[in-house]
Amino acid sequence: MISPKATAALYQCGLGAALCLCLLAAQAQMATECPPQAQAPTQQQLQAAAANARDRGLLWRITRDGRSSYLYGSIHLGKLDWAFPGPQVRAALTATDTVALEIDVGDPQMLARLKPPTDRVAPALAPALRERLGRQSDAACIPRDALAALHPVMQAVTLTVLAARRQGLDPGYAQEFVLGGFARAGGRSVVSLESPELQMAALIPRDAAAAERMVEQLLEQLEQGRAQGVMTRLAGAWERGDLAEIGNYEGWCDCVASDEDRAQLKRLNDDRNPALADGIEALHRKGRKVFAALGSLHMTGPQSLPGLMQQRGFAVERLALR
Repeated sequence: MISPKATAALYQCGLGAALCLCLLAAQAQMATECPPQAQAPTQQQLQAAAANARDRGLLWRITRDGRSSYLYGSIHLGKLDWAFPGPQVRAALTATDTVALEIDVGDPQMLARLKPPTDRVAPALAPALRERLGRQSDAACIPRDALAALHPVMQAVTLTVLAARRQGLDPGYAQEFVLGGFARAGGRSVVSLESPELQMAALIPRDAAAAERMVEQLLEQLEQGRAQGVMTRLAGAWERGDLAEIGNYEGWCDCVASDEDRAQLKRLNDDRNPALADGIEALHRKGRKVFAALGSLHMTGPQSLPGLMQQRGFAVERLALR
């Protein structure tokens, strides 16, 4: 069973800490069995990616007060081929003046604040569990002490992110980087809709025993190779813009086996959506034309962002991406 705590973190939280720490892999001594990692693309690769850019993901136009803003279901992992928005997504970006992200991963001050709340006491992991974390660091080609300062949950989440590289998915190509870069290059504002502290509080259990169970679950999925399969399937659904597949995540991920799992998934998705919707509405009310890019799972379920925006008086229209 792949824990929802891993996939929800990957696709619903900004994961600024993991995205930054993944770059530590470049500092490790590389061996032939190490997974590929994102590299600075050549001019030829950039030209090819731009020439072949096509629309991916999920896009809605939301209209109120005579102005349109946009919701975009994004993904926190990617490929170089996904680094350029297609025509329709690019047109929506061009029509706006503000890009709103869960967290602006291009802001060093935001990343510096990605620390567990003081009430999240790190569990004292048993030596065997610490050794399992170490072996996953070895597999990711990261020095074992590189993640030692992180809460154990964040260590396990970061290693889960890095494992996706073996499936050709790299956090270095996450849509947050792509869209934030596009916004800054065009002189647009980039806004964080959440605080780093809120994201860490949502991700890391308050109870130390629950946190230790989460670490063990994540390691089990990594060791069995099941986490990678779930990430690949979810990334494929995002690339196709398959909202039904993403919305049925709980049905195919084999990830909700207990009340604790169910509560964690709710906390990471549904419970955060009203505040995200409030933030988007507040920006729109100020006269901003907003392109809000948020993890695709936020677009699903009874508290979906498109539904919440409609409740706030917006006309909501799903735009078919080709």
